[in-house]
Amino acid sequence: MEDLIARAAGLIYDARKVVAFTGAGVSTESGIPDFRSPGGIWEKYEPVYFQDFLTCEEARKKHWLRSRATYPVIRDAKPNPTHLALAELEKMGKLDCIITQNIDRLHHKAGNSPEKIIEIHGTNAYVVCLSCRKTYPRDEIQAILEEKDEIEVPRCRECNGLLKEATISFGQPMPEKEMAEAEFRAKSCDLMLTLGSSLVVYPAACLPQYARQAGARLVIINLTPTALDHLADVVIYSKTGEALPRIVEEVKRRMGVRNT
Repeated sequence: MEDLIARAAGLIYDARKVVAFTGAGVSTESGIPDFRSPGGIWEKYEPVYFQDFLTCEEARKKHWLRSRATYPVIRDAKPNPTHLALAELEKMGKLDCIITQNIDRLHHKAGNSPEKIIEIHGTNAYVVCLSCRKTYPRDEIQAILEEKDEIEVPRCRECNGLLKEATISFGQPMPEKEMAEAEFRAKSCDLMLTLGSSLVVYPAACLPQYARQAGARLVIINLTPTALDHLADVVIYSKTGEALPRIVEEVKRRMGVRNT
């Protein structure tokens, strides 16, 4: 492990543009359940596909039932050592951006600049009308959902359109602007840190491949093997919150940065 930590730190130290790509494994260390893993959210709540959400009131009720139950956990979660280490990298001038699959806004809470965070799966911090695009704070909608035991599907006050969290559901098109920016950043970096992602969800999982094909070095930190391990310069099987802070501390040592 010590050798892998040192090698990863050396790659960050030498890099000019470091992009971090973060997945669900980063969020689980803050107590947010994974969706796909055994015991995850999909075992308790059946996923609702976007087309069903658009066409079926019962599907919308299922969607909001799950959201009502899971939102407080995400809302109350705190940044963990991975998030804080990435905020440190930004302060050190080593981080170009974070591309995240997570919807929890924990990178924002940790102190990373909003303009450096690309949320390719959206965010649950607010709700958007699918008709007029008016947005509402998620807490406001949560209060409405909790008024009664039975779920009442919320509607837009302006146009009576369907409301949905600003997250990407199964079958929903990926956000064009964010995906284009993420692809550009992936292809223009010289090092990508892939953190807590199983790299099985596409098109997001293409981004580390784009970086590697463009000549970037690749570091993967994940509890279990991924399909891209053979492409990586360094692979560390660990919780990101255990490995990344140690890597960042070594980078700081090499840069002569003092802890404050």
